[in-house]
Amino acid sequence: MFNNIALAAENVGDKLSIGDAAITAIFGYSVVFFGLVILMVVLYCTGAYFKSKDAKANAATEKSAPVIKETPTAAPVAEQKLAPGSAGHVKLYDVPDKEAAMIMAIVADKLQKPLNELHFISIKEVK
Repeated sequence: MFNNIALAAENVGDKLSIGDAAITAIFGYSVVFFGLVILMVVLYCTGAYFKSKDAKANAATEKSAPVIKETPTAAPVAEQKLAPGSAGHVKLYDVPDKEAAMIMAIVADKLQKPLNELHFISIKEVK
């Protein structure tokens, strides 16, 4: 019974040569690729539109707000006042500033104390 159905389907269907199948495949791939290119162009144009819109909004706010420039004065380290609640300077040994800040935040969180109540003397990487 299944053999009869398979034979009937074989006689009804079109038989493509290898060349025709290759042309059909290339045409299908090119249609999909062209669709992807069009989608990329649409997304690029949409992004450019919103970036220009944001730039115009930022330019309008900059024009409305007065610009005040202060020249910072470089004071020696000994004369600089510490921030309120600061516990002084921390000596870092082979540790980047970002990692030291994360370590101090983790310690403060684990101790459940505010960071300004802790006094870190130095942070050293153990190798």
